[in-house]
Amino acid sequence: MKRTAPDRGPAASPSTSVNDRFLRACRRQPVDKLPVWMMRQAGRYLPEYREVRAKHPFLEMCRTPELAARVTLQPVERLGVDAAILFCDILIPVAAMGVPLKFEEGKGPMLGAGVRDSAGVKALRLPDPGKDLKFVMDAIRLLRAEFSKMGSKGVPLIGFAGLPLTLACYIIEGGKSSDFSRLKAMMKDDPTTFESLLDLLARMTSDYSRAQVEAGAQAFQFFDTWAGILTASEYERFVLPHTLKAMEGVPRSQAPVIHFAGDCRRILPFLKRMPVDVLSIDWRVPLDEAARTVGPDFALQGNLDPGALLQPIPEMEAAAAEVVAKGRAAKSHIFNLGHGITPEVKPETALALVEFVHGQKAAP
Repeated sequence: MKRTAPDRGPAASPSTSVNDRFLRACRRQPVDKLPVWMMRQAGRYLPEYREVRAKHPFLEMCRTPELAARVTLQPVERLGVDAAILFCDILIPVAAMGVPLKFEEGKGPMLGAGVRDSAGVKALRLPDPGKDLKFVMDAIRLLRAEFSKMGSKGVPLIGFAGLPLTLACYIIEGGKSSDFSRLKAMMKDDPTTFESLLDLLARMTSDYSRAQVEAGAQAFQFFDTWAGILTASEYERFVLPHTLKAMEGVPRSQAPVIHFAGDCRRILPFLKRMPVDVLSIDWRVPLDEAARTVGPDFALQGNLDPGALLQPIPEMEAAAAEVVAKGRAAKSHIFNLGHGITPEVKPETALALVEFVHGQKAAP
Protein backbone atom coordinates (compact mmCIF):
# COMPACT_ATOMS: atom_id res chain seq x y z
CA MET A 1 0.00 0.00 0.00
CA LYS A 2 1.33 3.40 -0.92
CA ARG A 3 2.22 5.48 2.11
CA THR A 4 1.69 9.21 2.07
CA ALA A 5 4.16 11.54 3.71
CA PRO A 6 3.48 12.09 7.42
CA ASP A 7 1.65 15.28 8.34
CA ARG A 8 4.08 17.90 9.60
CA GLY A 9 1.36 20.07 11.12
CA PRO A 10 0.59 23.71 10.40
CA ALA A 11 2.99 26.55 10.83
CA ALA A 12 4.06 27.36 14.35
CA SER A 13 1.98 29.81 16.31
CA PRO A 14 3.75 32.81 17.81
CA SER A 15 5.77 31.98 20.90
CA THR A 16 5.05 33.65 24.21
CA SER A 17 8.78 33.51 25.02
CA VAL A 18 11.15 36.11 23.68
CA ASN A 19 13.67 33.35 22.97
CA ASP A 20 11.82 31.22 20.41
CA ARG A 21 15.00 29.94 18.72
CA PHE A 22 14.34 26.35 19.77
CA LEU A 23 10.72 26.32 18.61
CA ARG A 24 11.66 27.85 15.26
CA ALA A 25 14.34 25.23 14.71
CA CYS A 26 11.82 22.49 15.55
CA ARG A 27 9.62 23.81 12.74
CA ARG A 28 12.59 24.05 10.34
CA GLN A 29 12.35 27.82 10.27
CA PRO A 30 15.35 30.21 10.14
CA VAL A 31 17.13 30.98 13.42
CA ASP A 32 19.76 33.52 14.39
CA LYS A 33 22.10 30.96 15.96
CA LEU A 34 22.25 27.24 16.64
CA PRO A 35 19.88 26.37 19.52
CA VAL A 36 21.07 24.08 22.30
CA TRP A 37 19.67 22.25 25.32
CA MET A 38 20.72 18.98 26.96
CA MET A 39 18.82 15.90 28.00
CA ARG A 40 18.91 15.54 31.81
CA GLN A 41 20.16 19.12 32.02
CA ALA A 42 18.47 19.44 35.43
CA GLY A 43 20.44 16.90 37.43
CA ARG A 44 23.19 15.83 39.75
CA TYR A 45 26.05 17.61 37.96
CA LEU A 46 24.66 20.91 39.28
CA PRO A 47 25.51 21.77 42.91
CA GLU A 48 22.21 23.65 43.31
CA TYR A 49 20.37 20.48 42.30
CA ARG A 50 22.32 18.43 44.84
CA GLU A 51 21.35 20.92 47.54
CA VAL A 52 17.67 20.30 46.84
CA ARG A 53 18.18 16.56 46.48
CA ALA A 54 19.92 16.39 49.88
CA LYS A 55 16.69 17.56 51.52
CA HIS A 56 14.10 15.76 49.42
CA PRO A 57 13.79 12.20 48.03
CA PHE A 58 13.72 11.95 44.25
CA LEU A 59 10.05 10.97 43.97
CA GLU A 60 9.07 13.81 46.31
CA MET A 61 10.85 16.22 43.98
CA CYS A 62 8.95 14.83 40.99
CA ARG A 63 5.60 14.98 42.78
CA THR A 64 5.96 18.42 44.35
CA PRO A 65 5.29 21.11 41.72
CA GLU A 66 7.33 23.80 43.45
CA LEU A 67 10.39 21.53 43.73
CA ALA A 68 10.07 20.24 40.17
CA ALA A 69 9.78 23.80 38.87
CA ARG A 70 12.78 24.96 40.91
CA VAL A 71 15.16 22.32 39.54
CA THR A 72 13.79 22.71 35.99
CA LEU A 73 14.83 26.37 36.12
CA GLN A 74 18.35 25.72 37.40
CA PRO A 75 20.12 24.91 34.09
CA VAL A 76 18.27 27.73 32.32
CA GLU A 77 19.57 30.23 34.84
CA ARG A 78 23.11 28.82 35.03
CA LEU A 79 23.76 27.74 31.44
CA GLY A 80 21.54 29.90 29.23
CA VAL A 81 20.13 26.97 27.25
CA ASP A 82 17.41 27.61 24.69
CA ALA A 83 14.77 25.29 26.17
CA ALA A 84 13.80 23.81 29.51
CA ILE A 85 12.60 20.25 29.95
CA LEU A 86 10.24 19.51 32.81
CA PHE A 87 11.92 17.78 35.74
CA CYS A 88 10.13 14.47 36.19
CA ASP A 89 10.68 10.80 35.33
CA ILE A 90 9.21 8.63 32.58
CA LEU A 91 8.03 6.11 35.20
CA ILE A 92 5.87 8.56 37.15
CA PRO A 93 2.69 7.75 35.13
CA VAL A 94 3.46 4.03 35.41
CA ALA A 95 3.14 4.36 39.19
CA ALA A 96 -0.27 5.97 38.61
CA MET A 97 -1.26 2.80 36.74
CA GLY A 98 -0.74 0.74 39.89
CA VAL A 99 2.86 -0.38 39.47
CA PRO A 100 4.88 -0.03 42.69
CA LEU A 101 7.74 2.40 42.19
CA LYS A 102 10.69 3.42 44.30
CA PHE A 103 14.19 4.69 43.63
CA GLU A 104 17.18 3.46 45.60
CA GLU A 105 20.54 5.21 45.50
CA GLY A 106 22.88 3.34 43.22
CA LYS A 107 20.17 0.96 42.01
CA GLY A 108 17.81 3.21 40.10
CA PRO A 109 14.10 2.47 39.67
CA MET A 110 12.61 -0.60 41.32
CA LEU A 111 9.12 -1.71 40.27
CA GLY A 112 8.27 -4.73 42.39
CA ALA A 113 8.16 -8.26 41.01
CA GLY A 114 7.36 -7.19 37.46
CA VAL A 115 4.26 -7.61 35.29
CA ARG A 116 4.75 -10.88 33.41
CA ASP A 117 1.36 -12.39 32.64
CA SER A 118 -2.12 -11.45 31.48
CA ALA A 119 -3.42 -11.16 35.05
CA GLY A 120 -0.72 -8.59 35.81
CA VAL A 121 -1.62 -6.56 32.75
CA LYS A 122 -5.35 -6.68 33.56
CA ALA A 123 -4.62 -5.39 37.06
CA LEU A 124 -3.19 -2.15 35.66
CA ARG A 125 -5.48 0.84 35.31
CA LEU A 126 -5.62 3.77 32.93
CA PRO A 127 -4.97 6.90 35.03
CA ASP A 128 -6.70 10.24 34.66
CA PRO A 129 -3.84 12.71 34.02
CA GLY A 130 -5.81 15.67 35.35
CA LYS A 131 -6.38 13.94 38.69
CA ASP A 132 -3.82 11.19 39.21
CA LEU A 133 -0.98 13.23 37.69
CA LYS A 134 -2.19 16.71 38.55
CA PHE A 135 1.14 17.56 40.16
CA VAL A 136 2.84 17.27 36.76
CA MET A 137 0.35 19.69 35.19
CA ASP A 138 0.70 22.07 38.13
CA ALA A 139 4.48 22.12 37.68
CA ILE A 140 4.03 22.98 34.00
CA ARG A 141 1.70 25.85 34.87
CA LEU A 142 4.13 27.16 37.49
CA LEU A 143 6.98 27.10 35.02
CA ARG A 144 5.05 28.84 32.27
CA ALA A 145 4.17 31.59 34.71
CA GLU A 146 7.80 31.88 35.78
CA PHE A 147 9.15 32.01 32.24
CA SER A 148 6.63 34.72 31.35
CA LYS A 149 8.25 36.89 34.04
CA MET A 150 11.78 36.35 32.73
CA GLY A 151 11.53 38.46 29.60
CA SER A 152 14.35 37.77 27.18
CA LYS A 153 15.67 35.02 29.45
CA GLY A 154 12.44 33.04 29.21
CA VAL A 155 12.60 29.86 27.15
CA PRO A 156 10.08 27.29 25.86
CA LEU A 157 9.13 24.40 28.12
CA ILE A 158 9.36 20.82 26.87
CA GLY A 159 7.06 18.14 28.28
CA PHE A 160 7.95 14.49 27.88
CA ALA A 161 6.86 10.89 28.23
CA GLY A 162 8.27 7.42 27.74
CA LEU A 163 7.07 5.33 24.80
CA PRO A 164 5.44 1.91 25.29
CA LEU A 165 8.45 -0.33 24.65
CA THR A 166 10.73 1.52 27.05
CA LEU A 167 8.06 1.64 29.76
CA ALA A 168 7.37 -2.06 29.24
CA CYS A 169 11.07 -2.83 29.69
CA TYR A 170 10.94 -1.50 33.25
CA ILE A 171 7.48 -2.89 34.05
CA ILE A 172 8.24 -6.43 32.90
CA GLU A 173 11.79 -6.62 34.23
CA GLY A 174 10.90 -4.91 37.51
CA GLY A 175 13.64 -2.34 37.05
CA LYS A 176 16.87 -2.04 35.10
CA SER A 177 18.13 -4.95 33.04
CA SER A 178 21.30 -5.85 31.17
CA ASP A 179 19.67 -8.17 28.64
CA PHE A 180 15.86 -7.66 28.88
CA SER A 181 15.44 -11.43 28.83
CA ARG A 182 12.02 -11.39 30.52
CA LEU A 183 10.63 -8.86 28.06
CA LYS A 184 11.94 -10.80 25.08
CA ALA A 185 10.53 -14.02 26.48
CA MET A 186 7.06 -12.51 26.87
CA MET A 187 7.23 -11.03 23.38
CA LYS A 188 8.02 -14.45 21.84
CA ASP A 189 6.12 -16.81 24.15
CA ASP A 190 3.01 -14.73 24.90
CA PRO A 191 2.74 -12.05 22.20
CA THR A 192 -0.94 -11.44 22.95
CA THR A 193 -0.19 -10.37 26.52
CA PHE A 194 2.86 -8.42 25.40
CA GLU A 195 0.87 -6.43 22.87
CA SER A 196 -1.99 -5.85 25.31
CA LEU A 197 0.51 -4.26 27.68
CA LEU A 198 1.95 -2.07 24.92
CA ASP A 199 -1.56 -1.06 23.86
CA LEU A 200 -2.46 0.00 27.40
CA LEU A 201 0.79 1.94 27.71
CA ALA A 202 0.13 3.64 24.37
CA ARG A 203 -3.29 4.81 25.51
CA MET A 204 -1.87 6.07 28.80
CA THR A 205 0.95 7.91 27.06
CA SER A 206 -1.41 9.52 24.56
CA ASP A 207 -3.63 10.86 27.36
CA TYR A 208 -0.68 11.94 29.50
CA SER A 209 1.11 13.78 26.70
CA ARG A 210 -2.05 15.58 25.61
CA ALA A 211 -2.64 16.75 29.18
CA GLN A 212 0.87 18.20 29.40
CA VAL A 213 0.41 20.24 26.23
CA GLU A 214 -2.99 21.44 27.40
CA ALA A 215 -1.34 22.51 30.68
CA GLY A 216 1.19 24.61 28.76
CA ALA A 217 4.10 22.49 27.47
CA GLN A 218 5.28 24.24 24.30
CA ALA A 219 7.08 21.24 22.80
CA PHE A 220 6.99 17.54 23.57
CA GLN A 221 9.66 14.84 23.52
CA PHE A 222 8.92 11.12 23.44
CA PHE A 223 11.66 8.88 24.82
CA ASP A 224 12.26 5.34 23.58
CA THR A 225 15.56 4.75 25.32
CA TRP A 226 15.51 0.99 24.78
CA ALA A 227 14.26 0.96 21.19
CA GLY A 228 17.54 -0.57 20.04
CA ILE A 229 17.24 -3.81 22.01
CA LEU A 230 15.08 -5.46 19.32
CA THR A 231 15.74 -6.44 15.74
CA ALA A 232 14.33 -4.25 13.00
CA SER A 233 11.62 -6.80 12.18
CA GLU A 234 10.64 -7.13 15.85
CA TYR A 235 10.47 -3.36 16.17
CA GLU A 236 8.27 -3.04 13.10
CA ARG A 237 5.87 -5.80 14.17
CA PHE A 238 5.54 -5.26 17.91
CA VAL A 239 6.61 -1.70 18.67
CA LEU A 240 5.93 0.65 15.78
CA PRO A 241 2.09 0.45 15.82
CA HIS A 242 1.95 1.19 19.54
CA THR A 243 4.52 3.97 19.22
CA LEU A 244 2.39 5.68 16.59
CA LYS A 245 -0.70 5.29 18.76
CA ALA A 246 1.07 6.74 21.80
CA MET A 247 2.00 9.89 19.89
CA GLU A 248 -1.53 10.62 18.70
CA GLY A 249 -2.30 12.67 21.78
CA VAL A 250 -0.08 15.66 21.07
CA PRO A 251 -1.70 18.37 18.90
CA ARG A 252 1.26 19.39 16.76
CA SER A 253 -0.38 22.68 15.90
CA GLN A 254 0.24 23.61 19.54
CA ALA A 255 3.55 21.88 20.25
CA PRO A 256 6.25 20.49 17.95
CA VAL A 257 7.01 16.83 18.67
CA ILE A 258 10.44 15.23 19.16
CA HIS A 259 11.16 11.50 19.05
CA PHE A 260 14.28 10.10 20.72
CA ALA A 261 15.34 6.49 20.25
CA GLY A 262 18.44 4.99 21.81
CA ASP A 263 20.76 2.88 19.63
CA CYS A 264 18.59 3.81 16.66
CA ARG A 265 20.68 2.89 13.60
CA ARG A 266 18.78 -0.31 12.74
CA ILE A 267 15.39 1.39 13.04
CA LEU A 268 16.23 4.64 11.23
CA PRO A 269 14.13 3.67 8.19
CA PHE A 270 11.06 3.35 10.43
CA LEU A 271 11.65 6.77 11.96
CA LYS A 272 10.66 8.29 8.62
CA ARG A 273 7.12 7.17 9.45
CA MET A 274 6.96 9.06 12.73
CA PRO A 275 4.38 11.91 12.87
CA VAL A 276 6.93 14.23 14.47
CA ASP A 277 8.82 17.42 13.71
CA VAL A 278 12.21 16.47 15.16
CA LEU A 279 14.18 13.22 15.33
CA SER A 280 16.64 13.14 18.22
CA ILE A 281 19.56 10.88 17.29
CA ASP A 282 21.76 8.99 19.74
CA TRP A 283 25.54 9.50 19.63
CA ARG A 284 26.24 6.25 17.79
CA VAL A 285 24.83 7.55 14.47
CA PRO A 286 26.48 10.55 12.74
CA LEU A 287 23.92 13.23 11.95
CA ASP A 288 24.80 13.32 8.27
CA GLU A 289 24.10 9.58 8.03
CA ALA A 290 20.78 10.08 9.81
CA ALA A 291 19.88 12.96 7.49
CA ARG A 292 20.54 10.83 4.41
CA THR A 293 18.36 8.03 5.77
CA VAL A 294 15.33 9.97 7.04
CA GLY A 295 15.26 12.69 4.40
CA PRO A 296 14.69 16.45 4.58
CA ASP A 297 11.28 16.53 6.26
CA PHE A 298 12.60 16.48 9.84
CA ALA A 299 14.74 18.68 12.00
CA LEU A 300 17.48 16.65 13.68
CA GLN A 301 18.47 16.93 17.32
CA GLY A 302 21.70 15.79 18.92
CA ASN A 303 24.05 14.21 19.21
CA LEU A 304 27.29 14.78 21.11
CA ASP A 305 28.54 11.75 23.02
CA PRO A 306 27.87 12.61 26.69
CA GLY A 307 31.37 11.36 27.48
CA ALA A 308 32.82 14.30 25.56
CA LEU A 309 31.78 16.55 28.45
CA LEU A 310 34.25 14.70 30.67
CA GLN A 311 37.16 15.76 28.45
CA PRO A 312 39.14 19.00 28.75
CA ILE A 313 37.22 21.90 27.21
CA PRO A 314 39.32 22.16 24.00
CA GLU A 315 38.75 18.47 23.23
CA MET A 316 35.06 18.79 24.08
CA GLU A 317 34.74 21.76 21.73
CA ALA A 318 36.45 19.82 18.94
CA ALA A 319 33.94 16.99 19.36
CA ALA A 320 31.08 19.49 19.40
CA ALA A 321 32.40 21.14 16.23
CA GLU A 322 32.24 17.79 14.45
CA VAL A 323 28.61 17.36 15.50
CA VAL A 324 27.82 20.88 14.25
CA ALA A 325 29.47 20.15 10.93
CA LYS A 326 27.57 16.90 10.39
CA GLY A 327 24.34 18.56 11.53
CA ARG A 328 24.51 20.89 8.55
CA ALA A 329 23.30 17.98 6.44
CA ALA A 330 19.88 18.43 8.03
CA LYS A 331 17.35 21.09 7.07
CA SER A 332 17.42 22.24 10.71
CA HIS A 333 19.60 21.23 13.66
CA ILE A 334 19.06 21.51 17.41
CA PHE A 335 22.27 20.79 19.31
CA ASN A 336 21.92 18.30 22.14
CA LEU A 337 23.65 15.26 23.57
CA GLY A 338 23.17 11.76 22.20
CA HIS A 339 21.86 10.76 25.64
CA GLY A 340 21.56 12.40 29.04
CA ILE A 341 24.26 14.47 30.72
CA THR A 342 26.11 12.46 33.40
CA PRO A 343 26.57 13.39 37.07
CA GLU A 344 30.36 13.63 36.74
CA VAL A 345 30.25 16.60 34.35
CA LYS A 346 31.54 19.91 35.67
CA PRO A 347 29.05 22.79 35.35
CA GLU A 348 31.72 25.01 33.80
CA THR A 349 32.19 22.45 31.01
CA ALA A 350 28.46 22.38 30.33
CA LEU A 351 28.45 26.19 30.22
CA ALA A 352 31.42 26.17 27.85
CA LEU A 353 29.51 23.83 25.54
CA VAL A 354 26.46 26.10 25.44
CA GLU A 355 28.61 29.15 24.74
CA PHE A 356 30.52 27.29 22.02
CA VAL A 357 27.33 26.15 20.28
CA HIS A 358 25.83 29.64 20.45
CA GLY A 359 28.91 30.85 18.63
CA GLN A 360 28.16 28.60 15.65
CA LYS A 361 26.07 29.58 12.67
CA ALA A 362 22.79 27.74 12.23
CA ALA A 363 22.25 25.55 9.19
CA PRO A 364 21.28 27.61 6.13
